[in-house]
Amino acid sequence: MKWVTLISFIFLFSSATSRNLQRVARDADHKSEIAHRYNDLKEETFKAVAMITFAQYLQRCSYDGLSKLVKDVVDLAQKCVANEEAPECSKSLPSIFLDEICQVEKLRDSYGAMADCCAKTDPERNECFLSFKIPQPDFVQPYQRPASDVICKEYEDNRVSFLGHFIYSVARRNPFLYAPTILGVAADYEHALQSCCKESDVGACLDGKETTIREKVKKISVKQQYSCGILKKFGERIFQADKLAFLSQKYPKASFTEISKLIHDVKDVYKECCEGDMVECMDDRAELVNYMCSKHETFSSKIKDCCEKPIVERSQCIMEAEFDDKPEDLPSLVEKYIQDKEVCKSFEAGHDAFMSEFVYEYSRRHPEFSTQLILRIAKGYETLLEKCCKTDNPADCYANAQDQLNEHIKETQDVVKTNCDLLTTHGEADFLKALLIRYTKKMPQVSTETLLEIGKKMTGVGTKCCKLPEDKRLPCSEGYLSMVIQDMCRRQETSPINDNVSHCCSDSYAYRRPCFSAMGVDTKYVPPPFNPDMFNFDEKLCSAPAEERAIGQMKLLVNLIKRKPQMTEEQIKTIADGFTAMVDKCCKQSDIETCFGEEVFPISFKNKKKHTGNGELSRKPATRKGV
Repeated sequence: MKWVTLISFIFLFSSATSRNLQRVARDADHKSEIAHRYNDLKEETFKAVAMITFAQYLQRCSYDGLSKLVKDVVDLAQKCVANEEAPECSKSLPSIFLDEICQVEKLRDSYGAMADCCAKTDPERNECFLSFKIPQPDFVQPYQRPASDVICKEYEDNRVSFLGHFIYSVARRNPFLYAPTILGVAADYEHALQSCCKESDVGACLDGKETTIREKVKKISVKQQYSCGILKKFGERIFQADKLAFLSQKYPKASFTEISKLIHDVKDVYKECCEGDMVECMDDRAELVNYMCSKHETFSSKIKDCCEKPIVERSQCIMEAEFDDKPEDLPSLVEKYIQDKEVCKSFEAGHDAFMSEFVYEYSRRHPEFSTQLILRIAKGYETLLEKCCKTDNPADCYANAQDQLNEHIKETQDVVKTNCDLLTTHGEADFLKALLIRYTKKMPQVSTETLLEIGKKMTGVGTKCCKLPEDKRLPCSEGYLSMVIQDMCRRQETSPINDNVSHCCSDSYAYRRPCFSAMGVDTKYVPPPFNPDMFNFDEKLCSAPAEERAIGQMKLLVNLIKRKPQMTEEQIKTIADGFTAMVDKCCKQSDIETCFGEEVFPISFKNKKKHTGNGELSRKPATRKGV
């Protein structure tokens, strides 16, 4: 087997792409979607993608059990290829796959409430099934690689079965990972085996390559789920606006017409992938990549080598390719968009096309900016023109547009510089502490564990991005922070945090990060009762590894702020310094627990923990274990 608005304006790509017209014409020639997809992908790739589809929906099902479902779908595809007029051949691909799932015997016994999805009609049925997908499920055992001599023999003796099981394993563990990516990962793993099985130490060789593959899968999965989240939350217009900015940055030599065509098809492919329609996702992405490769000189000098790879590897290679170099002769935009006294005529005559072209032109000149920043600039420019074009002298009104747009740039650059300076000067521990203080005050309702998780992710963004060259630091920082924020906002939908977070998550895609940055203390928050058990310190605090002690201190800090979010930086510093001094002192004593019980910690208890006038809590020296 060969396992081969953010911007309030609406983007109107009124002239359909030539490639899209070809697809429409082709689809019109086929009465059966499954027949022509089967013909496009060929039998073995179709089987592989069918296995991925079923494994991502039915994550508890065995490989052999899913193989039976795959055979049913392949049999139907072959029947429809022979006779597209057959009644069952007119169904959409998602309906065919979901019908097959709903016929699984004892579906409810294994999947519980998911079986209720079968009573719904499409597309609600598919949305229902998607909601039951579990990322990194705990019921799937961690991958146990066979012994070095065994794995190489298994691959050499039965390559088809080996790779089939690998694809199944990756798919059920990563139910939102796109099919083209999974097949690309399978190709990476096969290359690793082909290389490592020739080495004297096969295990050591595979260890390194498997780590690289796992990190790659994790990174791609986060980005793909982020894209799907934006598409679902903000809709196709905002998604296309973001892609317009990004693709214009990546392919600055391509014409506006060509980029516009590309965006339409990219949106369609993402939509299919995000909806779990992996067969169409695979087929249309392959077609899109082939189209780009047929015109690689038009798009980018950086994708030529990618286009020489096998189709399964080609797609991810193009996705990961670097931005092409900017054309050297790009004129300044000031003359066309600020100095021209007839700007309002163009803006009012073709508002959507005018703003789309502005985003394209601005983006291809500024690869050093994030797409979110570019869209804030575009929104600012659009708002200014809407105001100025209603005045008696529009040209004078928008003459200072450059200064106003620069405010967006300065705000973002200042945030990146401030945080990178803090990280560089004080190190990761103090940087994490500063983030925890900041975000606990913003959303004290969030659990301590989750706040620590968010803080670590943001610290990871700083560690990754702040060491990059200046021209890559901003898009890296805001790009990855947007993913962390998206994850927070996804949780907000099921477990509301507070009104401020809800507003920032829902109001504007482009302004999400500035909204969170500007968010203050939640004034509606009512702290929980003070719990003295939080301050029960014992000898474990001294014997624990340094990293564990540091985490314990972070959790203590978060819990204190949760109970008094109005604490000043000075008060927080006093508490942190006091805690450190207490631990240093008591951990040197022979009777550690007695010391912790007697030591006066900066926050203490008295009269059932009533607040004292200076904003702290007091206690009498404790005689019991801990405080």
